[in-house]
Amino acid sequence: GVLDASEIPPTFGMPPTLVVGLIAGGDTALRNPVEHAEDDPQRGWQELLERNISPLDTVIGIAASGTTPYVIGALHRAREHGILTACICSNPDSPLAAEADIPIEMIVGPELVTGSSRMKSGTGQKLICNMITTATMIKLGRVKGNRMVNMQLTNDKLVDRGTRMVAEASGLDETEARELLLRWGSVKRALEEIGK
Repeated sequence: GVLDASEIPPTFGMPPTLVVGLIAGGDTALRNPVEHAEDDPQRGWQELLERNISPLDTVIGIAASGTTPYVIGALHRAREHGILTACICSNPDSPLAAEADIPIEMIVGPELVTGSSRMKSGTGQKLICNMITTATMIKLGRVKGNRMVNMQLTNDKLVDRGTRMVAEASGLDETEARELLLRWGSVKRALEEIGK
């Protein structure tokens, strides 16, 4: 979830506050285990409050087992406050699914290494997160056709990709397309300027 959220600003040009990923144990847990952080049923909700959660938001809880207290507690409190909830888990009829307005129960079968949900379950969860956020960005108009026309031009690779998009959509040569792209700062704005 955190990885998917981190990809939204550069890929779709949206603020980092639109899709926010939380993990039990905070950013430290991305590189080092934070023992027992996921056992606190209050902490997830506290972290949502720190980010000004409101009924205009949606909370998607992710827990392969469907039994993680940090995630269950956050969804429970979110529902109490009238916030739409969903979950992604790998066990049917889990306590987490019971707290979700929209339970997504991905049945992947036993893991190759028993109990190691970082394989099939983790991969499936990432795919589902990508589907949800990509579909949302398409609905918000952040994609044109199959082009990510609002991506941030933060490195040479993305400038080159944007240049090709502008050139293909407009018929301009790459030099003209690059100049137009850099002048307007996004594929979408560059194409709007030339009426494409």
